[in-house]
Amino acid sequence: MTAADERVPRPRALRDRRARRPHAADNGGAVELASVTDEPVWFSYTVAGDTIVWSEGLRALLGRPPTGNQISQQVLARYVHRDDHARALAAITRAWTSRESVRITVRLMRADGGWFDVDCRLEPTTGPDGGITGVRGTLRDVSARERARREVDRLSRRGETVLASVIERDPATGLLNRARFADEVDRALRRGGGALLVVRIQPDRGMTERTDRADGQEGMRGQLRTTERGEGHDDVPGQHRGDGEGIAPERHAELLHRAARVLEGLVRPEDLLGRVGPHEIGVLLAGVSWTLARRQAQLFVEALRAHPFVLPDAWLRARAWAGLVRFHPGAEAGSHDLLIDAEHAWRQGRGSDRPLTPVPQPVPARDRQGTYRDRVADALGTDRFSLVAQPIVELQTNAVARYELLLRVLDETGGPQSPIQVLDTAERLDAVYDIDLWVVERAMQLAAERDDLNLQINLSGRSVGDPRLTAEVEGLIKRYEVNPEQLTFEITETALIGNLSEARHFADRVRDLGCELALDDFGSGYASFRYLRLLPIDLVKIDGEYVVNLVHSPQDQVLVRALVQVCQAYGIHTVAEFVQDEPTLRMLREFGVDYVQGYLVGRPEPVDALRPPPRVRRSNRR
Repeated sequence: MTAADERVPRPRALRDRRARRPHAADNGGAVELASVTDEPVWFSYTVAGDTIVWSEGLRALLGRPPTGNQISQQVLARYVHRDDHARALAAITRAWTSRESVRITVRLMRADGGWFDVDCRLEPTTGPDGGITGVRGTLRDVSARERARREVDRLSRRGETVLASVIERDPATGLLNRARFADEVDRALRRGGGALLVVRIQPDRGMTERTDRADGQEGMRGQLRTTERGEGHDDVPGQHRGDGEGIAPERHAELLHRAARVLEGLVRPEDLLGRVGPHEIGVLLAGVSWTLARRQAQLFVEALRAHPFVLPDAWLRARAWAGLVRFHPGAEAGSHDLLIDAEHAWRQGRGSDRPLTPVPQPVPARDRQGTYRDRVADALGTDRFSLVAQPIVELQTNAVARYELLLRVLDETGGPQSPIQVLDTAERLDAVYDIDLWVVERAMQLAAERDDLNLQINLSGRSVGDPRLTAEVEGLIKRYEVNPEQLTFEITETALIGNLSEARHFADRVRDLGCELALDDFGSGYASFRYLRLLPIDLVKIDGEYVVNLVHSPQDQVLVRALVQVCQAYGIHTVAEFVQDEPTLRMLREFGVDYVQGYLVGRPEPVDALRPPPRVRRSNRR
């Protein structure tokens, strides 16, 4: 029940090069190879006059004969690799002060700009009175050895930084996440036919029994009993008031985890499971006939409905609805289209309490788009979208400088729905513009009520490339009489910018008005350094993937530091996302990050908490 290529094999060339790499010798693990030349070369430094004398062998290696005796500072600057200057000086100082020989490996520069590695033995020279008069260095070309050592180090670092698997799993259920599951569906589409099942699972409120905890022991109070559903329960077609009462919200993930284990015991070894939504599990039935797929899907749904789930604080049964979509090789519908069709099917089934809704053929693209746009319009009209605000702290003042407005989505039952999934689907079906415009107008309303707030408003890359957006934003700013300097429009690069010319027009216009422009999730997704030159970006948000483990990951440290330096060179402020602890905050300060955002400095809160309190009318009556 895992992807066939979960482990990513190393490229053959990489394996062969590892096999051919030199083996460590017994002398401390040092790699010993024959030097390019067995002829030792030397130089002699004399403190009197601060001059250096060269051997003919060293002159030949450098590729350019030094003119006469040169002073030591010139030699160090010209012939020692600049990254080895400090080490070379330290070794000379140590040989001088300790009166003992010192060994060091450094890189020397050739006349053509190339360089080579040498082992250098530094020995102090003394005069008749025993005082130090200079240093003599004996060198040997070890370029081949050092090249092999660096290659071994490079391969080792690359092995540590490349993920062993491209298969990402959902932490709550252990199943493939939606993106990786979709990849497997696409692969199945290329290989042959089959079916895709999406199952919606939620607690059955009418069949839930709480458990007691006494004396530190968990005990069951009574047995799971079947109760009669009264009026207002979920069995009334079309009336769904939530995902269950009598069970804590955090237990929904636990229920999905247990449901995944049930399905794992029923599916074939070649079938794949994935978590495709907050309450949905996908099952990929590749290479099965339509008749067998329907029979298996029916079995899965019945098993979930009949299974008693034992959670830490409750016994319960689950309600389940499923959408099953058949696919053929070479069909126009891709993995995301099939997922949308299957999700729409289970929603239809829930409306009539039908456990399984089969779809013999993928829905035509135009119908799919129209249906989803209707769903978006319905959600916008029934207050199933809401906004929360998360503070962003400026590190110079340690004060909240702005708030990012984040979308929260409820499904038709009032249960939480993944905003990432909703926006991703809306972008694919060209339905995200209406959502973005809804967010912009709510942000304008809040900015009008609180002229002391600076707000960051997320916009899809597709909306930024929509020619309608610029006029709409200008109109809303005038209607609500908002100070444009309060607003930063943040391009969320979950999709490529649809029209770069229109995006540049929008960016120039909003900046002319006084707004700022930000680029979200930089370092991942579709955002690229090219956008920093094409768009007048004021603020870059470093993707939290590189911040969450920053303190323990030298590779992430290099990347974040480099991004900050690039942005500083371009005159762009930086924000680090997902900051969760003090060590990470301190490191980001050292790197020169301007702002931070994350649970350490503030969690998202409903925007109503930012609204001014209502004024209380005072009565004139005594």
